[in-house]
Amino acid sequence: MTAEFSHFDDSGQAVMVDVSAKPITARRATARARVVMAAATLALIEAGGAKKGDVLGVARLAGIMAAKRTADLIPLCHPLPLDSVTVDLIAVPPDAVEITATVRTTGRTGVEMEALTAASVAALTVYDMCKAVDRGMRIEAVRLVAKSGGKSGDFAQS
Repeated sequence: MTAEFSHFDDSGQAVMVDVSAKPITARRATARARVVMAAATLALIEAGGAKKGDVLGVARLAGIMAAKRTADLIPLCHPLPLDSVTVDLIAVPPDAVEITATVRTTGRTGVEMEALTAASVAALTVYDMCKAVDRGMRIEAVRLVAKSGGKSGDFAQS
């Protein structure tokens, strides 16, 4: 495989990719993350007993907001009009929260970074809201699991 990095010019300087000649297509990306914690922490989340409030609800909103601000966080990302952002958080007993973020747009470039940012910030929010009771939590397995649309075609992994 002889793929090249797209964010560098012939001189090796970082550049924003020119997408002006690309066709506008429907694009979608899904990313996942996992927050592993003590079983007692997950039980507290499920019982609604966290002092900062609804952990999963706040993390969902944080993930959605983060997807909308991705271009402000990742230097060479294009600002995109997002058609849809969903962030699902599921308690997985005995000791984890699974996060799935799906982002859709109709445009000239994909939304992989927006989905990854949404999943990551949702995971960080779970950590932030629960760190008072469990500083040993781990954010794991942040990854792109699917994308569709665009010249590079579809991609899927588990």
